[in-house]
Amino acid sequence: MDRSTNLDIEELKMTREQYILATQQNNLPRAENAQLYPVGIYGWRKRCLYFFVLLLLVTMIVNLAMTIWILKVMNFTVDSPLVLQSDRNVTVNARNHMGQLTGQLTVGADAVEAQCKRFEVRANEDGRVLFSADEDEISIGAEKLKVTGTEGAVFGHSVETPHIRAEPFQDLKLESPTRSLIMEAPRGVQVSAAAGDFKATCRKELHLQSTEGEIFLNADTIRLGNLPTGSFSSSPSSSNGQQTVYELCVCPNGKLYLSPAGVGSTCQSSSNICLWS
Repeated sequence: MDRSTNLDIEELKMTREQYILATQQNNLPRAENAQLYPVGIYGWRKRCLYFFVLLLLVTMIVNLAMTIWILKVMNFTVDSPLVLQSDRNVTVNARNHMGQLTGQLTVGADAVEAQCKRFEVRANEDGRVLFSADEDEISIGAEKLKVTGTEGAVFGHSVETPHIRAEPFQDLKLESPTRSLIMEAPRGVQVSAAAGDFKATCRKELHLQSTEGEIFLNADTIRLGNLPTGSFSSSPSSSNGQQTVYELCVCPNGKLYLSPAGVGSTCQSSSNICLWS
């Protein structure tokens, strides 16, 4: 018990000494020559900081003004389309993830050029391909292709189509101004006029040839105009009257001519016309 009492007394003495020391330190007189150092930015540093802040503010204002001016010049709004203008040309490039050029569209003063693997023009409503072009072929998917030029369309090579048709109430004309016009088909060529005439005219000769079959003319009336007429010495009774009936004759070379009809055939008598051909 005496030992614990002694420990409490010693702790009280130590606490008292610490209090006295702390009180004496607070009551110590301050040094008269102590210097005070101001904290902050002063002098030329402060002026430079204000200058940079002002320069940053001016740059932001100019940038905002330039952005507004560009949007106004390009007519960029939510409801209007995007307009790109240039004094020379406008080029739009497309690149892949490796940075390689995969497509390019250039709009210039003289031409519009597109470089890509495949070029397509689609309809706005259903997305149907109206025009497509690649290295192998050019495809036109529109319902009607109309060429309004005075010279028409010029093709350097063949054109494949199952049907050629003129517009309603218009004539269809196939013409070769300086060369020949050839129509060929392995299973036949059919030309018909359902409500009109069929005419074939030429300057020199018109050939109808069948190598293995026959030429069949089927009509109520077949007329052969401007056929030459042969002559022969007939009897006085037949020479006095006007000849109205003729016989159709054929020369060995296939030429047709008319011979005045008689009681029998008169082709041999008037065959001198075959010598002229």
